[in-house]
Amino acid sequence: MLSALIFGLPIGFLVFSFITILCALYVVTNDNPVFSVLALILTFFSISAHYVMLNAQFLAVVNLIVYAGAIMVLFLFVLMLLNLSKENEPKVKYGWHFAAVFAAGMLLIILAASLHKSSEQIMRNPAQDIGMVKSLGKVLFTDYLVPFELSGILFLAAMVGAVLLGKRDKNNETEAGDSSNNPS
Repeated sequence: MLSALIFGLPIGFLVFSFITILCALYVVTNDNPVFSVLALILTFFSISAHYVMLNAQFLAVVNLIVYAGAIMVLFLFVLMLLNLSKENEPKVKYGWHFAAVFAAGMLLIILAASLHKSSEQIMRNPAQDIGMVKSLGKVLFTDYLVPFELSGILFLAAMVGAVLLGKRDKNNETEAGDSSNNPS
């Protein structure tokens, strides 16, 4: 009954929306960057849950693998390597906080006004299986087979090139190290 009162959305969608907004606010308001990155990972997980509820399983998996997996690990490594401290932080005046809140509020009002009439059409979702992996695979292997195969060959060539470049650098370093040790 409560979900029917709030825009007719399912209760799970509202719970994950609340978690997403709460974690996103924690990301930008927390002083500790490591905790901010962990809250950002939780934000990506809740966004993936939204994708699953919207019947877009492929987007949910890609979101988890790319953002919550790879990019967040990269952020954590960068934060650990930078060794941030309070002394290195720039001083921020409070006027910027009010300006940021005002700008975010205006953006929220504009988005709410623009999506007000189209929200019913978005929630109906006439194509029920458009985000499913099965339908995406069917389209990839029928309509877009040649670009799919060409991109696979391109990725394979890039991977082989990266391995060869990595080996070439190591071989050049050992040759340079051997020539510096042996004066001839």
